Amino acid sequence: DASLRIQPLPREPHLEVKVLIYRAAQEALSNLARHARATRVDAALEARDDCAILTIRDDGVGFDVAGLLDGPASVASGIGLRSIREQAAALGGRLQIQSGPAGTRLVVSVPFS
Repeated sequence: DASLRIQPLPREPHLEVKVLIYRAAQEALSNLARHARATRVDAALEARDDCAILTIRDDGVGFDVAGLLDGPASVASGIGLRSIREQAAALGGRLQIQSGPAGTRLVVSVPFS
């Protein structure tokens, strides 16, 4: 099962912001399909405090966020989420991930400009 909720945004985000949101959604859904064993995913795009916010939640098995993001970088452990985190920071935003046996919640927030 899946749901998608997209709120109208108050203005057009810069191209770099749009690309980041697209890539973050792509990476999250790709990881979910490959690893999560989830039966439900909910995705939302909204505006809050002059930021575009993408939230993706699933009910999968979860993963070790600190081990992935803070451990040594390698192709085997994946570089996609690290790249999303770095791109968000470069645009003044951030990537937050909470994960455990009840699922994963990924939030990317980035200023419109």
